[in-house]
Amino acid sequence: MPLTKPARTAIVLTISDGCYSGHRTDLSGPALQTLLTSNHFTIVRTQTLPDEVEAIATALQQAATEASLIVTTGGTGLSARDVTPEATRQVCDRLIDGLSETIRREGALQTPLAALSRGLCGTIPTQRNPALVINLPGSPIGATTSLSAILGILPHALDLLAGDTEHPQNVS
Repeated sequence: MPLTKPARTAIVLTISDGCYSGHRTDLSGPALQTLLTSNHFTIVRTQTLPDEVEAIATALQQAATEASLIVTTGGTGLSARDVTPEATRQVCDRLIDGLSETIRREGALQTPLAALSRGLCGTIPTQRNPALVINLPGSPIGATTSLSAILGILPHALDLLAGDTEHPQNVS
């Protein structure tokens, strides 16, 4: 009897003081929602957070209990308020460097500034299966380009986290 594949659920967290305070419109979060939905993910919820380590870490831990994939947009740069990687590192039990490297490599094809991104990818333990968290840049183009670079392998990564260790015949 074949295994039933789990539903592809995702949460999008926008990390931005400006969006959180209402001084800026979030364009990246909705762009990511559209991209994920068009790739067969169900968006469980979205949330906008300030650039505060504890707020981000708490939101990540909560999101891990609700969805298999968490994507963050914003807070990955070099400014003092860019603390998304620090919050992510705080809650992850394992980092997945290959995903981060792929994101930066693809970004470098678009702009040399991609090398300045400190975004991380990792797993957050839960009582069921671990959740996968992906830190993406804050710009709509940077966020969608980065996510697109790894979208083809995310289903297999999520299957592995859910305990399905069958290897796909072909990954595109």
